Amino acid sequence: MTLEEELLSQGHWPICGVDEAGRGPLAGPVVAAAVILPPGHELRPLVHDSKRLSPSKRESLYKRLISEEDIHVGVSMVDNGTIDEINILQATLRAMETAVSCLPQIPAYALIDGNIAPKMACRCMPIIKGDVFEPCISAASIVAKVIRDAHMAEMDELYPGYGFAQHKGYPTRSHYEAIRSLGACPIHRRSFKGVG
Repeated sequence: MTLEEELLSQGHWPICGVDEAGRGPLAGPVVAAAVILPPGHELRPLVHDSKRLSPSKRESLYKRLISEEDIHVGVSMVDNGTIDEINILQATLRAMETAVSCLPQIPAYALIDGNIAPKMACRCMPIIKGDVFEPCISAASIVAKVIRDAHMAEMDELYPGYGFAQHKGYPTRSHYEAIRSLGACPIHRRSFKGVG
């Protein structure tokens, strides 16, 4: 039994899963998503940690998650300037808090991927590897990653030469080489090692 199922058996509802994408990159925003995935929904067995899914499978699941009426999704993006100003942990917590506040109703519980929970208007439970074990968190991880990846593909067109469409801003060898050659661009996180 998952923690979500245990909470449901105790009469708690709604419950949302919360996850982020983009804590580690050298460029771009951190994106958080909150998803309320109803008990017994046919997508529950299909969603998994976004990193374990192929891009096409992620995209297919994402389209269903955001379009089906009985699934509720909230999304928030915190830009690189704010990350530099308040640090990546605080930016991530802010994005998570805002994503939950974008849901159409305040959840009874928010299940958060990781070991730290933001301050919210509902009860929160951080779960290490929650994106592996809790379907609602897996769904949130898919939404956050697909939205961030699409954003970084757009940034690749705006700031060509850095390879954002390929590495999505993560610290790869080619990305470091591009920064050395071209200098940092406006979406780089200046407070991150190897950028400033």
